Amino acid sequence: MITVSDALDRLFSLAGQMPCEEVPLLEANGRVLAQTVYARREQPPFSASAMDGYAACAAAPGMRLKVIGESAAGLGFDGSVGPGEAVRIFTGAPVPPGANTVIIQEDVDRSGDEILVTDRLGVGDNIRPAGCDFHIGDTIQAPRRLTPQDIALLASMNIAMVPVARRPKVALISTGDELVMPGENPGPDQIIASNTFALHAMLRAAGAEPRLLPIARDSDSALRTVFGLIDDADMVVTIGGASVGDHDLVAKVAADLGLERAFHKVAMRPGKPLMSGRLDGSMMIGLPGNPVSAIICGHIFLLPVIRAMLGLPRAAAPRKQAPLASDLGANGPREHYMRARLGPDGVRVFDRQDSSLLSILGEANALVVRPPHDPARPARDVVEYVPL
Repeated sequence: MITVSDALDRLFSLAGQMPCEEVPLLEANGRVLAQTVYARREQPPFSASAMDGYAACAAAPGMRLKVIGESAAGLGFDGSVGPGEAVRIFTGAPVPPGANTVIIQEDVDRSGDEILVTDRLGVGDNIRPAGCDFHIGDTIQAPRRLTPQDIALLASMNIAMVPVARRPKVALISTGDELVMPGENPGPDQIIASNTFALHAMLRAAGAEPRLLPIARDSDSALRTVFGLIDDADMVVTIGGASVGDHDLVAKVAADLGLERAFHKVAMRPGKPLMSGRLDGSMMIGLPGNPVSAIICGHIFLLPVIRAMLGLPRAAAPRKQAPLASDLGANGPREHYMRARLGPDGVRVFDRQDSSLLSILGEANALVVRPPHDPARPARDVVEYVPL
């Protein structure tokens, strides 16, 4: 068995980076910027008023100014402002040539086409200089997972097509005679397939393009048939059949089909029967069949690998620290990812940790990480956890 850290390093070495593609700005949110982009204009492109008021050369209490025109957003004043003159101006409108300040409308008294600057006059010129936000050639650096705020910035930079990393295509294969799809009527010895649906949701949220292949039954021919449907997947994820039982055929069939195995078995709990390698140009990861094991391996291995394939930094799942809300017994020889609930009193590990209990995983919002042979911990001891 190898450590979780070693397994992740070997997975990173198998993970190829996705090529770049351009998508319309409206489709870029959540995608990973693959190339640095450059502003094609400056923002604002002209000196603009920050307030509603009057643009003038200067302002002081007691000054009387003649209003000679108006400057609105999208329709500036066609002329310049001289001494003793003012232009009615609105927020975002271009400041006309000759004007050095905007007197806010609350600081003047107006009568007809004349304004009187009152002693309420505040400080500041209320002008946003041209380019005060960004200039032509300013950048958004890649790689970066784009947010709605980034989309607004890209739009302001006049970038309509965005270079992003192509979504990794992931083929998901559940294995086992005991499985049927949700909505079907299971036989007396069957259960509903759940792992692939959780992994599909997880991968999609991470920026991949997952697709479910048919359930592979526990026979050499059935597995070969489903493997034949992998097509152009960048990654193949099998669930179940990766252990050493008489019906665990994934490793054997994959090897017969040319799998170049990178490792098999990881010193972790849950998730020991994990394997990986390369099959016909696709990266392959074989996850254990227990639902909790598969989903935890998804968080610990699949998501970091997807991020790496998208060009983001190659790093393990982020960890945080919190005090224990209750005592915790000693850990065994494998790194243990324990379902837990983070609350105001700290992180509380659930008593039941069986890897088949999806209901417990559903209540968990954290995985407390126990190093191998970690001693018993009293309440208030600080531990590491992976947020869920």
